[in-house]
Amino acid sequence: MPMIEIHDRPETGATIRLHPADNVVVARTDVGIGTPLTPDGLRSRSQAPAGHKFAAVTIAAGQPILKYNVVIGFAAADIPAGTWVHAHNMEFREFDRDYAYGADFRAVEFVPDAERASFMGIVRDNGQVGTRNFIGILSTVNCSATVVHRIAEWFTPERLADYPDVDGVVAFAHDTGCGMEQTGEPMDLLRRTLGGYARHANLAGCLVVGLGCERNQIAGLVQEQSLEESGRLRTFVMQESGGTRRTIEAGIAAVKEMLPDANRVTRTRVPASHITVGLQCGGSDGFSSITANPALGAAMDILVRHGGTAILSETPEIYGVEHTLTRRASSREVGERLIERIRWWKDEYTVGRDTQINGRVSPGNQRGGLANIIEKSLGSSMKGGTGPLMAVYRYAEPVTRKGLVFMDTPGFDPCSATGQIAGGANVIAFTTGRGSMFGAKPVPSIKLATNTPMYRRLEEDMDVNCGEVLDGTASIRTMGQKIFEHILAVASGTRTKSELLGLGDHEFVPWNLGVVG
Repeated sequence: MPMIEIHDRPETGATIRLHPADNVVVARTDVGIGTPLTPDGLRSRSQAPAGHKFAAVTIAAGQPILKYNVVIGFAAADIPAGTWVHAHNMEFREFDRDYAYGADFRAVEFVPDAERASFMGIVRDNGQVGTRNFIGILSTVNCSATVVHRIAEWFTPERLADYPDVDGVVAFAHDTGCGMEQTGEPMDLLRRTLGGYARHANLAGCLVVGLGCERNQIAGLVQEQSLEESGRLRTFVMQESGGTRRTIEAGIAAVKEMLPDANRVTRTRVPASHITVGLQCGGSDGFSSITANPALGAAMDILVRHGGTAILSETPEIYGVEHTLTRRASSREVGERLIERIRWWKDEYTVGRDTQINGRVSPGNQRGGLANIIEKSLGSSMKGGTGPLMAVYRYAEPVTRKGLVFMDTPGFDPCSATGQIAGGANVIAFTTGRGSMFGAKPVPSIKLATNTPMYRRLEEDMDVNCGEVLDGTASIRTMGQKIFEHILAVASGTRTKSELLGLGDHEFVPWNLGVVG
């Protein structure tokens, strides 16, 4: 099938038909029995909240249910016109998809260099560009988690007052590093993640703290990730440093030594090509595919034309519409690598498990109007925009290709964002319809609301109200431009709502996919 067609403005009225071929419409507001649904006089036979679907015509049992002219499920029984359509009368099952590798590939029309957007970034000695300026404290193992937190917690705002250009000292602790496979992908993945954070452009300095007897030894981490101890990177082994108290004291002293250099940063104007955005969505609803996700996709199309990078992830949340990405792949190899990741999830990782990729979405998604994973994926995939898919990465691999890329991650937002940040994302853009509360230090997170009522209810947490598209006061195109400009401002130092609330200290979650023993 061709690329999903997204209209710049959804039609007005009680419901929205997203494609002429659709046999369902989406309720713009809460619907009661007898509410007019379509211009031809169809009335509701059921009541349902805003964002939910109604049958625009009678759908026979077994027939596909189409939204954006994409199959999102099948009628479990005859569904009369005007009936609420949801998980209770929809069936989730497999269906054939034509991957047509590269069939819709179109090269990006880049903005001329002289006309490209810019932002005020932090240029590091190695040429990397950061959007924030933290000092990070990394644990190699759960056994050093308390120590890294105690070191970071010592540096209160009052104690950092003499260093106004340092955004903070933040601990990155996790629950693994020992009792795990000593070789293979689980250990490689953990070390890729830790190495990606240690090298991240948003860290002016980093301490790595281990216990000493864990399987994820500091020496192995440093060697495999080509890290070098320096004034910017220090390592501590608790069993060699005198234990808990003395390691905390040594860590505090080391950070104190780093602070003067960290504070001597200046922001300089650099091209937007230095921005890498990790794309996230959580707490989605029936409006996610109508407002925030396509608007974020429009912003990513702009960013890519200006030479930047967009990382689409959450592999379970592209399942069912992955063929719309393979058709845009820059090569057959790129497309096949994406399908290889999908098949690993389906045929190995989640076999026999009650997981999202096997059909069912979270209770919040269900209440928001999403019946199954394919319907969620339909909206989720839109975050990447309409440009070509340039590369596919494993979790936490360094992202080196510009443009739209894909990283294999779980759908769990903190875990997914952790992989993106380790890969080099220096901004996170997060769409939500239900109202996810999220931060991801050392990277700023921009929250994009799908609907105006939720935005107004949670305005302290939401940065951009994409519900304006649904309200008719903005188009997808103008909202995409607004999001792009907001990204430039945030990358230049403007604080996001999650930063103002202090979120992001506990969202470092490396993907633990191995055996624990």
